[in-house]
Amino acid sequence: MKIFIGCDHQGVELKKEIIKLLQEDGFSVFDTKLENNALDDYPDFAFEVGKNIINNESSLGILICGNGIGISIAANKIKGIRCARVLNEEDAFRSKNHNGANVIALGSDISLEKAMEIINVFISTKSASEERHLKRIEKIIKYENGE
Repeated sequence: MKIFIGCDHQGVELKKEIIKLLQEDGFSVFDTKLENNALDDYPDFAFEVGKNIINNESSLGILICGNGIGISIAANKIKGIRCARVLNEEDAFRSKNHNGANVIALGSDISLEKAMEIINVFISTKSASEERHLKRIEKIIKYENGE
């Protein structure tokens, strides 16, 4: 499984630590090629990660900005991306298992320990399989496709 990660200037240090820990756990982690600086814009990182997710089946994404909201909104503008801002492990589980999320967004003020707990739950959670969840995800996909 490939994991794509990106952040604006507020999440650089957290992102570096997450990449290090995920790679130590044997995951293939790909950072965006965009340069971070004090004037960068979170949508650019969301779009870059989102495009990579779409082009790499079965991959997941992690996004980080000040509070995780803006970058999740931007990511959700990409057809095929379902990004959830998550605050805890239960959010991570439900976003993937109930809502079919393929990307999560975190706020940059979260501790590394909490971020990794959330990320590990997100990665290890199985995709939606219950009919009621699949039906809802399918409705979203159909709407997104103009049906």
